[in-house]
Amino acid sequence: MIEKEFIPQSYSNTVEKGSFTWSSPSNIALIKYWGKKKNQIPENPSISFTLSNCKTITTLSFSKKENTNTFSFEVFLDGAQKDDFKPKIETFFNRIEAYLPFLKGYHFKIETSNTFPHSSGIASSASGMSALALCLMSIEKELNPNASEEDFIKKASFLARLGSGSACRSLEGDLVVWGKHKSIQSSSDLFGVKYPCDVHQNFKNYQDTILLVDKGEKQVSSTVGHNLMFGHPFAQERFSQANTNLSDIISILKDGDLDKFIALVESEALTLHAMMMTSMPYFILMKPNTLEIINKIWAFRKETNSKVCFTLDAGANVHVLYPEHESKSVLEFIKNELVAYCQNGQYICDVIGLGANKL
Repeated sequence: MIEKEFIPQSYSNTVEKGSFTWSSPSNIALIKYWGKKKNQIPENPSISFTLSNCKTITTLSFSKKENTNTFSFEVFLDGAQKDDFKPKIETFFNRIEAYLPFLKGYHFKIETSNTFPHSSGIASSASGMSALALCLMSIEKELNPNASEEDFIKKASFLARLGSGSACRSLEGDLVVWGKHKSIQSSSDLFGVKYPCDVHQNFKNYQDTILLVDKGEKQVSSTVGHNLMFGHPFAQERFSQANTNLSDIISILKDGDLDKFIALVESEALTLHAMMMTSMPYFILMKPNTLEIINKIWAFRKETNSKVCFTLDAGANVHVLYPEHESKSVLEFIKNELVAYCQNGQYICDVIGLGANKL
């Protein structure tokens, strides 16, 4: 599929006004995407667990307007007007206008809220942009009722990617692949796809407890971080490594090999941070408490033979991943030994989910 196939020929209906609400979750990558080409195309494929409790709820209200020369919208977070969000939305609308030609014909009120603390280091751009893309697609569904559910989700993921790359992985679950990979036929650089291969029972209802080590604004934005891969001395090797790791995780997920899963997921997390530490300019995104937590997890695993492991996004917070049957023992370990390293003792218990919902 190519981009122009997402451009509608014409609409059969007209709609004066309305409102749609979608809830869309964040996600946590197991194989990381880091580095992108033009138009939000990833340099390497990635695979993520879709989360359940960490989500954005967005209501998009719209009404027809006379002036169709400019975009017209207002944005609210938790009921408060957020004009500082407008430049990002404007950029998003400019990127997607060719695919949603009705955009300048309406005034939009975007009301959004997160179920997790703002600036907590959880991927709110993924949940936020996917929720907004789904609301916009609900408008297009009114204008073109004949579009199939499959096409609806595919185009919503395509649009979400143009707002935030990882957002295209938040629409479905429980595992989503984004980026073309030779072993996954349906995979695409243009949108995320529900992981089509066999998944062992070991990975069903996987748990993710997010330890909030640092709730401050990110030290470096994702856009800046991805751009650091241009000219990075290890970039091409990293892109090759991610492709190999995605090939490897297919058999790991099928066989249920938790030890290999742990080794691969933790290596991917540390590699992401290594790329930031070896870029120019360079950044250390972990905090001392991040390292304390990692060492505690390693010690606990050695002592108890637990299958708990960690992964990281491009920040200091730690995602603690573990099988459902270990929930009781791992949560006790977290409360007894890891909470002390969290800012204000805060952490979020989540579980792998199935994607977005229309409310």
